[in-house]
Amino acid sequence: MAYMLTDIVPHIPLAQWTNSFVDWITNDFPQPFDFIKAVLGAFSDAIQNLLTGPPEIVIVAVLTLIAFYLAGWKVGLFTVVGLLVIVSLALWDSAMITLSLVLAAAIVSLVIGIPVGVAAAKSSSLRTITKPALDIMQTMPSFVYLIPMVILLGLGNVPALVATVIFAMPPAIRLTMLGIQQVPEETVEAAHAFGATPSQTLVKVELPLALPTIMAGVNQVIMLSLSMVVIAALIGGGGLGSVVVTALSQLDVGQGFVGGIGIVIIAMILDRVTRNLRMRRVPQGARPREVRNWVSSLLVNRGRRGQKSLEV
Repeated sequence: MAYMLTDIVPHIPLAQWTNSFVDWITNDFPQPFDFIKAVLGAFSDAIQNLLTGPPEIVIVAVLTLIAFYLAGWKVGLFTVVGLLVIVSLALWDSAMITLSLVLAAAIVSLVIGIPVGVAAAKSSSLRTITKPALDIMQTMPSFVYLIPMVILLGLGNVPALVATVIFAMPPAIRLTMLGIQQVPEETVEAAHAFGATPSQTLVKVELPLALPTIMAGVNQVIMLSLSMVVIAALIGGGGLGSVVVTALSQLDVGQGFVGGIGIVIIAMILDRVTRNLRMRRVPQGARPREVRNWVSSLLVNRGRRGQKSLEV
């Protein structure tokens, strides 16, 4: 008699366990999720009102100036042309909703991800826990995040925002951790030898040297946020994603193409601005020079304190 492998290996009811856990969280602890929904909803609405409240020409001018200042005249020119194309396609409100969700998700992801990355770089035990969790978060299909968000938070922008934060946060943690770990040990030891406290070493030595890698993480967080915000339109996320989802449900090829063009323009603007921000704000060799100057100032100040103590 032939035996199947399924007859030998015991079945793991992981789906039932997960459903039971979600039901327990939903029924016994609704208050934290109500608080999260209220806070993130207010934060997202504030950014959305900031982008949709003023006239279009004002927002176009402000975004163009920001792009020009951070990334140069070429990106500024592309920004104004791209935004005018969005206006001509009647996608302005949807594009601003998408941009507000992306900015809100990126800010929350960075506020949580960068400190966690710094802590993981300093603690081997936390790093051991963090790495498998990041692997799961980065390889899990994006649609899977939508299911528990609907159950816990309902439909709308808030569950879309939370799902986006979970999906986009791993690069911020991983690249911050990598940047801190790549700081030369000799530089850190020199700062400690000159009397720098751990917090001073972190702020004035490690973070400046890790800034290029951290900025690469910022770019990835923003781009992943945009991709997830589009998918989150399936749970009421609104914006350009809802244009694409509506076109898909109606098999409207033209409207779907128009929505896709709007997403491409927003994605290119965000990518060019953040990429050029990394290259322009952190030129090669500038940060190490600042660190050396700061370490030298520590040595000088310490020498002056030593001379005063000898005189006394």
